[in-house]
Amino acid sequence: MFETERKPDRTIIIAATHKGKDRELTEDNLKELRLLCKTAGCDVVMQMTQELVKLNKATCIGSGKVDELREIITEKDIQLIVFDDELTPMQNRNLMEELQIKVMDRSAIILDIFANHAKTPEAKTQVELAHLQYMLPRLTRLWTHLSKQYGGVGTNAKGPGETQIETDRRLVRDRIQFLKGKIGDIEVQKNTQRKGRDELTRFALVGYTNAGKSTLMNQMTQADVYIEDKLFATLDTTVRGFEMTNGEKALLSDTVGFIRKLPAHLVASFRSTLAEAKEADFIINVIDVSHPSFRSHIQVVDDTLASLGITDVPKIHIFNKIDMLEDKEILPRIKQEYANTIFISAKNGENMDSVFEKFAELNDQLSKKISLFVPYSKMHLINKIYTNAEVIERNETDEGIALRLKVKRNYSLLFNNLYKELIISN
Repeated sequence: MFETERKPDRTIIIAATHKGKDRELTEDNLKELRLLCKTAGCDVVMQMTQELVKLNKATCIGSGKVDELREIITEKDIQLIVFDDELTPMQNRNLMEELQIKVMDRSAIILDIFANHAKTPEAKTQVELAHLQYMLPRLTRLWTHLSKQYGGVGTNAKGPGETQIETDRRLVRDRIQFLKGKIGDIEVQKNTQRKGRDELTRFALVGYTNAGKSTLMNQMTQADVYIEDKLFATLDTTVRGFEMTNGEKALLSDTVGFIRKLPAHLVASFRSTLAEAKEADFIINVIDVSHPSFRSHIQVVDDTLASLGITDVPKIHIFNKIDMLEDKEILPRIKQEYANTIFISAKNGENMDSVFEKFAELNDQLSKKISLFVPYSKMHLINKIYTNAEVIERNETDEGIALRLKVKRNYSLLFNNLYKELIISN
């Protein structure tokens, strides 16, 4: 018996919006949802929009639209309905009962994509935690077969069905607590690793999903980071070293991409991954300037960073994909609109020299020049000094060696602590 390849679910995507909402934004959200569904392996055959004064608490959309959907499902052989906004557990349950097919929302689709793209133990742990937190309030509908068998859900009866649900919830909560502890251990390990890299300047790439962060990472570090024209192709943070124009070494990290309406529990689960951005010296926001909604993408990234408490790290805007931009006349306006901007094509390597120059300039901002006199009686400190600082000038005198050094600002305290007996001056 031969196995046949499973066909993608024939899917309808739906946006239920309040009357008066920006229709252009709704269309853009649906376009993005279509790409999410494609990434998840769905075949989107139709999209629908319904404007309502007030969303239906029971089914999100109106009863007439539910009836219309029921007919379309039969006519077009639909297997899946996906809503652009998160459904409540009751709405999800009611819609599945009314339509008799699988119903998901944007959050569930994103979680599904993350689950498929998670490769490392860390990413798998984070995705599992987010998935369980999403599913916990929705567990009742998973046990409808038990309620039919034993009658316990949604009634006053206290039968085995309800006992099973309560048991399952407890097991899920226990698993959530276990995974939170595991992620806590991962954060401790990551913090230790980051402390070991404190002597190097750290740049963190952030950006809307599919903006070209991994392509830029490969251009700058010659790293073999996975690249694909899909949403959330990269989940794990990749950290690579690279050399700046002044010959100094630095670190560049590539993090998971952001997106509109990213589930809050997913962001929370990926805190350990996104901590690279929080601990960075500079945030590099990579933007697909060819996308018509790039300004909205910038806002989403800023909002997500703010939700993680990353508000005081200096930020650079790198506008990518200028090779795909039809109207290049907008570039001067963008430069006026956003501070610290660079325009590049990471794919073609266009204007990459400006990126390296900017990174070297930023690195210099973290440095401080000091003078240090090392008497010959303290010559055992010379190796440590050369290890922790860049020696700009060295003059040997009768009493010892006068050094002019460039050190990171956060290392001036270290020098004071290590070399108290030495004379340090600006």
